Order: sequence, then C-alpha cells, then structure tokens
Amino acid sequence: MNLVNKIKKIFLESIVKIFSLNNFDLNSVQIVLNQDKNRQDFGDLSCNIALLLSKKLNKNPKDIAQEIIKEFVSGKAFGDIKDLVESIEIAGPGFVNIFFTKVAWQQIARELFLERDNFFKLNIEDKKLKYLIEFVSANPTGPLHLGHGRGGIIGDTLVKVLNFLGHDAKKEFYINDAGNQINKFGESFKIRCLQELGDAKLEIPEDGYKGEYLIDLAKLCVKEYGQDLFKKDNSFFENYAKNIMLELQKKDLKDYGIVFDNWFSELTLHNSGAVDNAIKKLQDKKLIYEQDGALWFKSTEFGDDKDRVVKKNTGELTYIAADIAYHENKFKRGFEKIIDILGQDHHGYVMRLKATVQAMGYNADNLDVILYQLVNIKNAGQVERMSKRAGKFTELKDVVDTVGCDVARFFYLNRKAEAHLDFDLSIALKKTDENPVFYIQYAYVRTKGVLEKAGQEPEFKDFVGELLNNKLSQKNLDICLNNLCKNELEVVKKLIFLNDILIVIQNSYQTHLLSYYTIELANLFHSYYANNRIIDKENIELSKSRMLVLFLVRRVLGLSLDLLGLTKPERM
Repeated sequence: MNLVNKIKKIFLESIVKIFSLNNFDLNSVQIVLNQDKNRQDFGDLSCNIALLLSKKLNKNPKDIAQEIIKEFVSGKAFGDIKDLVESIEIAGPGFVNIFFTKVAWQQIARELFLERDNFFKLNIEDKKLKYLIEFVSANPTGPLHLGHGRGGIIGDTLVKVLNFLGHDAKKEFYINDAGNQINKFGESFKIRCLQELGDAKLEIPEDGYKGEYLIDLAKLCVKEYGQDLFKKDNSFFENYAKNIMLELQKKDLKDYGIVFDNWFSELTLHNSGAVDNAIKKLQDKKLIYEQDGALWFKSTEFGDDKDRVVKKNTGELTYIAADIAYHENKFKRGFEKIIDILGQDHHGYVMRLKATVQAMGYNADNLDVILYQLVNIKNAGQVERMSKRAGKFTELKDVVDTVGCDVARFFYLNRKAEAHLDFDLSIALKKTDENPVFYIQYAYVRTKGVLEKAGQEPEFKDFVGELLNNKLSQKNLDICLNNLCKNELEVVKKLIFLNDILIVIQNSYQTHLLSYYTIELANLFHSYYANNRIIDKENIELSKSRMLVLFLVRRVLGLSLDLLGLTKPERM
C-alpha cells in the first residue's frame, strides 16, 4: 500500500474510532486527491465523510468536521500520520480538506521512484476476484466492422487494468454460430459459390448476405473444391464460410492488439444439451409457462419489463434460451464477476440477462453490462452508414491499416462509452500535436531525449547513468527529494493520481478515464518542460531534482501506454 492510500486508510479508521461507528461502510466515502492547482484551498485530499455522517449522527456536517479537526490538533487521533498531515480544514457545507507536509510529499516521491509500477498496485489478496469479460462477440458472418473496435478496446483495456491491480481477468469471445442467421449466411455463400461455377440464375435473397467479401471467399472455395461443390449440402457451406470468417476475425483482432483467452461457441451449448437443461431447470422452478404454443420465461418476476419467449411455437429456440445456458456456464466455470460489453442497441438485454442469472440461482449483482454507443467514421465530411448484409460498412481492418493500431485503439477509447463516437480520420492521420497519440508518445520519447542530453554533460553523467538504470544512490535520491519545489510537486501529484484513476476504472469500468489521464499528463509534462530549465549547471541539485521528475513522468507514461495497449517508441 502506497503512502497516499495509507494516509487515507488511517484517516478513515481514526474517524470510525472517534465517533464509535459500527458497521459503517467506508466504501461509500469519497476521499480524493485534489488536482486543481487553482484551488489549493481544497488541500491535497478532500473528503465528504462529515456530510455522510450528518444523518447518522444527527449533527451538522460542519460540527462533525470541527470535531475531526479538534481530535487531530489534540493529537489523540491520527497518530501514525501526524507528521505527514500539516493541517485539516473545513470547506463549503462540511467537506474535510487534508493538507500534506513537505515531508509527506518527499516520502511519496521516494516511494514512487523505489516501488516503480508497484506503487500503483493494490493490496487486494483478500478481495481478488475472477472476472470473465465477454466482448466483441460478432457473428461469424462477415468481417469485423468499425463498431466492433469500440467494444474491443473497452474490454481489452479493462482486462489489462484489472489484471495489473491484481485480479484474475479473462477475455472471452462468444461465437454466435447457431440459429437462423448462420443458415442464411450459409445459403448466401452457397449461391456465391455456384455463381462462380457458372449458375447465373441464382440470386441471393433480399434478407441474405450480399457483401463482396463472400465473392472473394467463394473464389477460394471453388478453387479448392471445383465441381464437387454441387454435391455439398448446406452444412458444408455454413462451416466452410464460418471457419474462414473466424480466422479472419482473429487476425483482425490480433492486428488491433487483442488476443482472446477463449473463443466460446454457442453451438456447443446446443449440441451438449446445455440449453435444453437450462430450460428444464427453469421449468422445475415453475418459471416457464406455455402460451400460444410457445414457451415463456417469467422474467418479470426478476425485474424485466415483460416475459420472454425461450422457444417459439415452431420449436425454434430464441437468443435468450442460449443466453440462459451461456451465463450459467460462466458461473459454473468459477468466475465471480461477469461483465458483458454490448452495443447500445442491446440495452433491452440488460434486465433480461440479469433476470436469467437470478432465476438460475446466481446473484444478479455479479453480472454487469457495459453499453457503448455507435461509432461513425467521417469521410470527406460525410458520415458513412453501416449494413453488413448490404455489404456497405467500414471494416475494422481498413481503419487499423489506415491509421495504425495505436491510433485506432486510442481514438476508440477517448470518449465515454455512453456517448456517440465520430472517428475523425483527418485528425487520426496527422503526425502533429493535434493527434493525441502523437502528442503522448512524443512526451514519452522527449523525456528520455532530455535525460540523454543531460548525460552528455560531465556534471550529470554519473547521475543520469544511475537514474536510467533505476539505481539512484541514497545521496542522490535525497538531493532530488530535498529540492522538490512547487512546480515539481504539481507534476508528482498528477503522477500519483493514476492510482485514483485505476481504482475508479476497477469500480465503475470507465476505461476512457485512462486515455483522458494520459493526455493530461502529457500536457502537464510539455508545459513543465517549456517553463522550467532542466539542465542548469549553475544549479546542479535543482537540475537533478527536475531530471528525477522527468524520469518519473516517463515511467508513468510508459505504464499508461502499456495499459492502453499502445507502443512505447524510443525515437520519433
């Protein structure tokens, strides 16, 4: 546990003792690092605990805050952090603001250097969870389109963050390879193959798949099988096209920086009897009824807005039937937290999915659904519309090939999931500060460039050598810490704020905050570098302190780029 989190922990535990709070949920308390340099009166940490305790203690929040300050001044509480906290003040309706001593900031900076990335990891051995995060899960009926990239980067980044913090998170792609759409896909592909063999009379039906990608695929199939294709049944065409499309999807995802831990076939649920067994379990619980020849799931008993058909009067199973079996399978595999990442057009699925989980005997709170809005690509000022069946869509592969993996990933993530995203190619293709990826990576490269330049000076050669090898002597580290001034501490505060960002992502899945943070850090670095002389032979000790700050910026930028799945260039 780093020193900032230790201060937070001891502060809150002391308040629990002061007011004899039994069974008080400390997780409801907000205690945040103040990032607003224009509001230094907010302190270094700001806490809302007095406001939360007002109703419980039947006291005015300001009176509660005053009691906290009184205990601090008397020295009766907060003993372990007394030397680290300079003062505690009241603000607004009862916020408690904590001001750190310079010694505290020096210790925090020391930890940040010595602990490296471990500074940002959490001590969660007793709270470690097994996560299964399912995302993309496109039908194997065509190439991945632009929209799939958004769910992909949200899921991939979330897994990286959770695993970094110490959890066990896995990525899963659910293959929708059963049902009517696969049949239509196979029929469309068969027609394309027979057309290639000269049967010009055949036409793809209106509700079939008309994309040109099937023509290219048919040419490969005809080259391999020739006239024998006239003897093949529909299942051959379904499986051939499906398997090729899956391999293409895997390659496109790999080129986009995503490799799944598992690809789960919907068809296996049907073939193994898991879907029928799940329906029977619900029947045994009296949660299935028959109406108009169809089987209905009583999902309204679990908060859904209406009951759902699991089997039509034709005998055809609906999507929710497989979803019931699939989510039961997830929990049976030992995962404690299930996260589904879906497009906003699936918003109606949220309550029905939670209903199925609860009906099967699991806690619905252990299933979370992240919904993301649609993606549009701007091309010559016009927004392209996407339709896979009509063959009019922008492939993810085209975007990655055009702007590169790094830019594609960052642009997809750099907006909150619930907001619409316009992918602006005019900015994505630029190699200037207008492109946030260029801006961030240039900051990363520049930090090393400045340090290497300093290392060419005799006065700094040995120091820079130590620094770049992560092995500063105690003497040099003390010199750096003792010379941290206001501007340097502002940067250090931004660096450690990554800890707060990662915790928020863990709790709320707002992965876009990581891209926001990385831009802000790069911006602060560029500003700091422009306004502070780093290599100053007239002030050796201050220069060393500033070089340490640059080195720490490089480290944290590097960690952020790793968590975003972006490369860390050495030269630009």
